Amino acid sequence: MRGLNLVGVLLLGPASLAAQGTVVTAVNSITPQDIIRRIGVIAHDSMRGRDTPSPGLDMTAEWIAREFEAMGLAAGGDAGSFIQRYPLRRTRFAVAASRIEVSGGRTLHFATDAARLRGRATGPNGVTGRTVVLRGTPARSDAFSGLNVRGAVVIAVTSPDSISRWLRPILAQQPAAVIFLTERSDRSWRSVTQGQLGTTLEKGWGGVQAQRGGPPIIEVRDAALAAALAANGFDVTAARSGTAPLGPGAGAGAVPLPGLALTIHLAFETVEELSVPNVVAVLEGSDPTLKHEYIVFSAHMDHVGIRRAIDGDSIYNGADDDASGTIAVVEAAEAFAILNPRPRRSLIFLLVSGEEKGLWGSEYFSEKPTVPIERIVANLNADMVGRNWRDTIVVIGKEHSDLGTTLNRVNQQHPELNMTAIDDIWPNQRFYFRSDHYNFARKGVPILFFFNGTHADYHRPSDEVDKIDGEKASRIVKLMFYLGLDIANADQRPVWNPDSYRQIVQGAGR
Repeated sequence: MRGLNLVGVLLLGPASLAAQGTVVTAVNSITPQDIIRRIGVIAHDSMRGRDTPSPGLDMTAEWIAREFEAMGLAAGGDAGSFIQRYPLRRTRFAVAASRIEVSGGRTLHFATDAARLRGRATGPNGVTGRTVVLRGTPARSDAFSGLNVRGAVVIAVTSPDSISRWLRPILAQQPAAVIFLTERSDRSWRSVTQGQLGTTLEKGWGGVQAQRGGPPIIEVRDAALAAALAANGFDVTAARSGTAPLGPGAGAGAVPLPGLALTIHLAFETVEELSVPNVVAVLEGSDPTLKHEYIVFSAHMDHVGIRRAIDGDSIYNGADDDASGTIAVVEAAEAFAILNPRPRRSLIFLLVSGEEKGLWGSEYFSEKPTVPIERIVANLNADMVGRNWRDTIVVIGKEHSDLGTTLNRVNQQHPELNMTAIDDIWPNQRFYFRSDHYNFARKGVPILFFFNGTHADYHRPSDEVDKIDGEKASRIVKLMFYLGLDIANADQRPVWNPDSYRQIVQGAGR
């Protein structure tokens, strides 16, 4: 584990801003040395991997806020500060308050009859739907295709070690809930029920409907449901002894049980309420009218914290993911702060947390922005910009708005950068939907996503600052600076491709 001494780095402070002036002066402030120095601060072991939430994440946010303050930027967070905090909570499955109601008057209890594997019920009336039993053994990968189980409570008779093989293809059919009937020893059952007692970190805003988890996935002991199934013509023992394959044309499949109704009630309790930081700084624009429009430069400052040790290292410092993008935004902010006159439009420099948990920080900012969301004209997001090719950066989203045309033009105007911005070369991996820019896009803000791709050190403790190519990263930041300046000074705001707008914005239910 490597990095600069944190105390020593903090004493250095930001680069001098003594000479405010030209674009050349501003661009020349973006240096490989500054980038490596600053990445060395937040990717240092003392930040403990910047998990959300953690003291290291708060330390990172406070350090970034001090950098922005020293640059002369305005605070854009809560109550005149640079920090915008958003709520999280730790919840626990409330075993005693949860149950499964079976038609005929029987109630199944969690811990004795059932165990929650994952998912949650939403709404006061629990989860229900027509009941369907899967008969047979999934012998082929397409065994579940074509089964009519959408919106149903699906019962699958299987073994504990086969649950994972069944689960994904069943969930692809969008059931209301899934119940796995299994046979376990008492000792094995105690282990499963203990597993449902842990806590879960989740968003603290938006209500239960906004939480992750999907439909309830539950394991039930055979004896708990065998009588009810038998009363509706389904013999669990016979199903276990059967060998018929489950799949198209195999003579086995989804068996409806219209006389059996199951309603699943899952309750949860909050055991801890937390808050975590985003960092927001603003550079007011110079145009009396356009300064009320904003360009957001964003990156996520969090990483995955402390995990299983690999080669004796358990601190996952995330130098590329995403200390590199974070410092790209800080460096761009410093360059713009030097510039005189300022850009016509205002600029927001946003460092978010919770990206690794589900894009939480950017979701919160996009839903509770510190300026009206309709006045944000573009988002330039940087997530991993310090590795891989020396002369190339992938910029995702170019095809969805005229920002792509603007970027291509700006890129051509600056051959001295020796940096080519190319289109998405991994469309099947859907990176467009996997970083913080997406929360702006779904709100109608045109975006570009600067991304150098993953590598062997991705989400490993070996993602360290000594592997960052600071010289390459400096050229990417300069390209982002020139692009942001062009957008900020343009007479017209960026425009969506109409087909993309329908797909991404209207399709997201803006």
